Amino acid sequence: MKKLIVATGNPGKLKEMQAYLEGLEIELQLKPKDLEIEETGTTFIENAGLKASQVALATGEWAIADDSGLAVEALNGAPGLYSARYAPTEAECIVRLLKELGDTPNRNAQFICAVAVASPDGSMAIQYEGICKGIITKEPQGSGGFGYDPIFYVPEVQMTFAQMPAELKHQLSHRGQAFQGVLPQLQALL
Repeated sequence: MKKLIVATGNPGKLKEMQAYLEGLEIELQLKPKDLEIEETGTTFIENAGLKASQVALATGEWAIADDSGLAVEALNGAPGLYSARYAPTEAECIVRLLKELGDTPNRNAQFICAVAVASPDGSMAIQYEGICKGIITKEPQGSGGFGYDPIFYVPEVQMTFAQMPAELKHQLSHRGQAFQGVLPQLQALL
């Protein structure tokens, strides 16, 4: 399994995955441009599995996919699967989330990242979910990262994702934890 097709058309996501899978002797490639995958799952793990499976079947190659988002306790898990589509822009997503939370004292939240690897026949070889628990701040803090990073505070390091050095975020984040869980399983498949 020297080649792994990443179930995305986003070169930035491919680059990010390369960083997490550093040290493995694999070549990551973007999925074919014309291949559209409908995310019809009701969980992050279902969506990651759907994407990996469909790309594997379409290409006849091993495929990897992830799906992630933010789940806020007081909002019954919202924005959840709709994290990226909660509002038209990243800034508006933050504004909407903070407005909906208002002065709610329960600001507990978690970032979730599911990673799935499918074999060329579309069957699931690996599924793993990483979770990072935190608290939603009342206002954005920090200038790094993207999405909800400026309002996602991790108590044990007393910083938002947007305030963390990249290496620390890489280690603590939901995505970092998911790939740490996938790495040994992927090495075993190689």
